Parts: sequence; structure tokens; C-alpha cells
Amino acid sequence: MLYWVGVAAFALAILISVSLHEAGHMITAKRFGMKVSKYFVGFGPTVFSFKRGETEYGLKWIPLGGFCKIVGMTPQDDDVDPADQPRVMWRFPVWKRTIVMASGSITHFLLALVAMWFAAVFVGLPNPALPTDAAEQRAAPAQIQVGDCVQISLRETPCAVGTNGDLKGPAAAAGLKTDDIITAINGKPIDNYGQLTDTIRALPAGPAEFAYSRAGQPGTASVDLVAAQRPPLDDPSGTVTQVAVAGISWTTTEPGLMTYGPIDAFGATGEYTVTILKGTFEAMKRIPEKVPALWNSITGDTRDPDTPISVVGASRLGGEAIAAGLPQVFLMIFISLNVFIGIFNLLPLLPLDGGHIAIAWYERVRSWLYARLKRPDPGRVDYFKLMPLTYAVILIGGAFTLLTITADVVNPISIFSR
Repeated sequence: MLYWVGVAAFALAILISVSLHEAGHMITAKRFGMKVSKYFVGFGPTVFSFKRGETEYGLKWIPLGGFCKIVGMTPQDDDVDPADQPRVMWRFPVWKRTIVMASGSITHFLLALVAMWFAAVFVGLPNPALPTDAAEQRAAPAQIQVGDCVQISLRETPCAVGTNGDLKGPAAAAGLKTDDIITAINGKPIDNYGQLTDTIRALPAGPAEFAYSRAGQPGTASVDLVAAQRPPLDDPSGTVTQVAVAGISWTTTEPGLMTYGPIDAFGATGEYTVTILKGTFEAMKRIPEKVPALWNSITGDTRDPDTPISVVGASRLGGEAIAAGLPQVFLMIFISLNVFIGIFNLLPLLPLDGGHIAIAWYERVRSWLYARLKRPDPGRVDYFKLMPLTYAVILIGGAFTLLTITADVVNPISIFSR
């Protein structure tokens, strides 16, 4: 039951986000004097509507977004009443049009910031002291988690001592404990986790002397390293070779989440904003290379947890988070999705808001250059000439959306598979 409550709550949160996106366009357009004739939540047949002033407000049956009709967004709009010509959007200064078109994305950013501050105060933000990638993990202290079982040959089935050649973890057999910090191997000082893994792999199978610190107290253990098949540390899909392993991985006693006071939360929100922006741009850069993995997940392969998700997938994750009692995960997904939508919507492609902004500034720069060259102003861009490109963007975007939704239905990502 909680799962479906979480799914519905996340879907509602996204619907509200998109509705506020359109409200951002509407409010700024009205403030500048542009005419807004319609503001609706949803698509399809109208459930109800009412008119307040010159704007019709309403709700439609299909709750998959919303729209705001600003009169005369382009010079080619042919549904403008002659009396509204002085107030059509395209006649306004470029900076005003930019604010109106960017206000949707700005709304998403503001929602993400509010949610981040709320998370910082009440449920916690990811601890900035923890590694965020493999390089940072390698530089972290060599604090270990000890495994009970080691797979000699890699496979997807669980490790089980005594089957398929699986052995008891050498570090566990030697008496090492989770949270021990390795300080030396065979007398060679170990300064970080990366040095620890490199040193172990460079050794032959057999006994090795591990020096460690446990709760501040030093100790030693003789670990009988075993040979196992493993890919390179920096390339999990690389060529598998035989190396020495100890049956350990990295861990930390640092808390995963940090909460802050109401004032300190502003600084934490700013720091996390930088982190999530970097992560979003990196994820967007990887989208094209993830398309084959998405397709393969539909045809039977294991779903890569780093593949893109749709609103359907995000809602399912939100439901899992609520069912598991993890409100912080619910908030993190909501924050990430709003940041992604805000940035994506600013890409300089029609029909996205960023495409309209790019055209507005292109017109402004072109007019400025022609004036300097003492040539007649070429006027406004003909949007009809851009329609083939616009249709191509819509087609590609629609196909990608359908692909992600299908993958999220037939082979969804789970927060517990990460």
C-alpha cells in the first residue's frame, strides 16, 4: 500500500512541478504586459475551466503536464486578434522574452533548492566528506569491509562457500574485521584505499602480513591471499586476468547523510547544488551511449542502473523509497529530476524554451551586426523554415521517451539493486 502511495505522491509532485513551470511563464508574461489567454493543467478534454480577466484557467483529463498560451510567441502565429497585436510576445524586448521563456526552468531550480534546504534540515543531504566517484574512493583511508565469501571466477549468481570454487574470505579467515583500517602490508605503508588494492593485486597468492588499526589499537594478521579472476580496477568491463584478492572492499564509519540547522542548511544547499549540477551535466553527456543499454534491457539483458529513467521510472523509485521508509531518497529523486528538467529545457533546440531563447538572441545579435554594417535589418526568423528541425527534435525526443518508459515498465530500476 505504501508503495502505491509513494508512486501517486511522486507523480503528483511532478505534475505540480510542471504546472508551476507553466505558471512561471504565465506570471512573468503578465507582469511584462504580454497577453496570456490560457493556463491549463493537463492535456486532452477539459474537465472544467473558468475565466478570470483575459485568461482562461482550467483542468484537463490527462494529467501529464500543462500549458500556458502566450499570445503571439512568434511572428508566424496566425491566431492573434488585431486588438492584441501591440501585446504579442515577439514584439517585446529580447531580455523580457528571455526572462519569460527561462522562468519555467527557473521554477524547477527554485523547487529543487527548496527541496534541498528541506532535506538538509529535516532528513539530511549526502555527506560531502564521502567519496563520490572511484578516484575519490581510492584516495580515502584504507578502511575495509570484510567479506565472508570470495568468488574465484566472476558470475552473476551469489557467492557461496564450497560451491563453484568459492572460498571463505581470506581477510575474514585471518581475523580482520569490518571497519579495520589497513596501515601496512608486508611492512609497506598503506596511506589510502587505492594503495591498498594496488598492493594486494601486485602480490602473488599466498600469505601476506597486514598491519591494521582497530578502534585506535594496532594489530597484525596473516592473510592467505587467493588467486581470482578479476577485471582491471579502473575498467570493470576490461579484460579479466588472475590477481590476488583478500575478500575486502572499502567502507567508512562516516554517516551517509548530514543534517544542518536552518542557517547552515543554506551553505549545505549551495554545496550540494554544485554537486548535483555536475552530476546532471555528466549524466546528460552519457545519454547517447546509454541508448543501446536501454534497448538491450527491453530485449532481456540486465538493466543498467545508470541508464536514464522516465517519469514512470522515477515514480516507481519514489514509491519504493516511501515503502522502505526512505524519504530522503524520495526527495533526492525529486530534486534530481527537477534539476534535469530545468537544464534540459534550456537546450537551444525547438520546441524547448531554450530554442526560443536562442532564436531571440540570434535575432538581436544579427540586427546589431546589420546595423553596424549599415545594412537593412533582416527582421524576424521565419519559424516555418525551422519546422523540419523542430519535427526531428520532437521525433527523436518522443522515441527516446517511449524507449525509457518501456524499459521502466518491462525492466525497471530498483533502488535496492544499486
